[in-house]
Amino acid sequence: MLEAMYAAEARYLSEGGTGGGDFAPLAEYFAADVVLYQAEGLPYGGTWRGHHGTERFFAAMGHTWESFDMVERRFLARRGTLVVLTRIRARSRRTRRETGFPLLQTITVEDRRITEVRPFYWDTAAIMDVCTVQAPDAPA
Repeated sequence: MLEAMYAAEARYLSEGGTGGGDFAPLAEYFAADVVLYQAEGLPYGGTWRGHHGTERFFAAMGHTWESFDMVERRFLARRGTLVVLTRIRARSRRTRRETGFPLLQTITVEDRRITEVRPFYWDTAAIMDVCTVQAPDAPA
């Protein structure tokens, strides 16, 4: 189920993922009362609730990232709360700079629907640095 959800997520983001694509194929993997937690220091940080919140989250991701590729994924726990370690390769839509980072997620699934996602980032400041347009140096 998670592999299918990741494939639907990749399709949605590759189609622009900024709210203009069809979210329905991705929504079917999430419970109606799903909760997505994101680190507050990220452009898409905060707590996102329900299908509407999930769609807004993916739109915010699409506004942030021109590409967001999961280049390597390892399932560390497949029973109870799932634990997934993913290597991300991403390009900022705003700056066009690229970065790579590990992402660890705990994912709770009930009745074949995702009910909660909690990602853990190693360095949110480095991610923000890639997404932030740098001010030109002041003249000497």
